[in-house]
Amino acid sequence: MRNFITYEWFTIFTVLGLVFIVAAKYVNTFRFNDFLSVIGNSKYLKIYSKDQKFVDLFDGLLFLNFSLSVGIFLFFSYSTFISPLTFELVWFLKLLLAIATIVIIKTLLERLIGSLFEIDALVDDYLFQKTTFINYSGLLFLVANLFLLYTKNYADVIIIATFSLICFINLIGFITSLKNNQKIINLNIFYFLLYLCALEIAPYVLLYKVIREYNV
Repeated sequence: MRNFITYEWFTIFTVLGLVFIVAAKYVNTFRFNDFLSVIGNSKYLKIYSKDQKFVDLFDGLLFLNFSLSVGIFLFFSYSTFISPLTFELVWFLKLLLAIATIVIIKTLLERLIGSLFEIDALVDDYLFQKTTFINYSGLLFLVANLFLLYTKNYADVIIIATFSLICFINLIGFITSLKNNQKIINLNIFYFLLYLCALEIAPYVLLYKVIREYNV
């Protein structure tokens, strides 16, 4: 009975993620089509970074899918490689809230840092690029979740392959940012390393602890 309930809720959340993706395409079809080809093509980043807003409906809808999809993926990953989890709706909603909150707070802190050091334009471009690759990862997480939900075997292979692909994609985005801002980074290497530890690594350690404490 628990497996049925778990899969039923996961199916609902996955369908909801698809609804958010379709809504994003409806909001701006041309932008969505360019977004799908962002890997290996800088057209999307060059065009739409100029028109970015503090609150963007298109990115917001894709981010909602990311939060749902990565939550399901984390559940399966932890259950497969560490220890089986028992699904509880309230806890899972808290996990989704934690994921969304961590990403949003990171973004706000990065904008604050950009404002304090008067490098708003640089930070805005970097955040737009990072947000783009995060939302793109959400699409891949959703596809992987469909296999995890409806394929009984090879869960470990699916998880490893998906995680590796997403790491590779985000690494491409990170390297692109490094190249575009290499001179500034070289002049501020200490602050750059401090940023990596404080805003890029620590939040995900905290998220892991949230999941682990639940299982304990």
